[in-house]
Amino acid sequence: MKVLVTGTTGFIGSLVAQQLRQAQIEVRIASRRPQPSAVYDVVPLPDFDAPVQAFLAIMKDVTHVVHCAGLNNDRSNATDADYLNANAELTRQFARAAAAQTSGRLVYLSSIRAAIGPDFSGTIDEEMAPAPQCAYGRSKREGEIRMLDAYASSSRRDATALRLPPVYGSGMRGSLAMLMRLADTAWPLPTATLVGVRSLISSEAAVQAVLHLLTRSGPLRPVYVASDLSPISIATILEAFRQGFGRPKRLIALPAGLMQAVASLLGKRTFWDSLSATQICDPSLLISEGWSPETDTFQRLGEVARRAKLRPAQPR
Repeated sequence: MKVLVTGTTGFIGSLVAQQLRQAQIEVRIASRRPQPSAVYDVVPLPDFDAPVQAFLAIMKDVTHVVHCAGLNNDRSNATDADYLNANAELTRQFARAAAAQTSGRLVYLSSIRAAIGPDFSGTIDEEMAPAPQCAYGRSKREGEIRMLDAYASSSRRDATALRLPPVYGSGMRGSLAMLMRLADTAWPLPTATLVGVRSLISSEAAVQAVLHLLTRSGPLRPVYVASDLSPISIATILEAFRQGFGRPKRLIALPAGLMQAVASLLGKRTFWDSLSATQICDPSLLISEGWSPETDTFQRLGEVARRAKLRPAQPR
């Protein structure tokens, strides 16, 4: 068994490669900035518009593919075309080559944004009709479609998209990293009003979901949703981070109407609506097939903050 992993300079891709190696599985990594490695077989990552032969070449002797490379939604200057090229067309190229060259499975790391927008409130599962609301989400959904179409064209069904909610862990980015920085202050925070809950997933559980989909017996579904077992409110996320940093809770409740009005005056109404939304992922399909979710999100978030506190400050 040999697995090609893309996106190993990113948060999840690097952990997937490490876990595969620890499981004594041979790993090839495709990187835009390849560096010699004593641990991995390293190849250059082709651009989205590279010829088919470039993608076929890096699949030589590979049995499975985990495709994590892509453009995240924290790039404020990215255009719709940038997202489509990085998240949809590159995925199509990998899927076509993998369907033609490999004998095993392709797992594509997707996002719940492929199915819902940031202000959606409700339950997210594999059966819901996708309705992405942003350029990033539309590109991830298009990546799912193009991947599955490429495999269907080769009469294969052993490819799947793994939709993840926000992922937390050492090295995380995006809104959770912002909330952790905010928690590491002495300021009282007017967040106790935020009672809407969100599903999250630990980086370790996300990686285990990928490995589970690579190795489990039985056919794959086109899409899976993974998350920690229980959702958690924004206020509780901040409380967990503050506890991990050893700081007092200091969360104060202000009327929701006042917070909404202030957000509107500051031009942040969309952001407020996203923080107020309740988005609950249902991972029961994966669980029924033998995957084990994280059960104590509060404790794990606190551990992330404790580890961050112990890390030496990076030189500026």
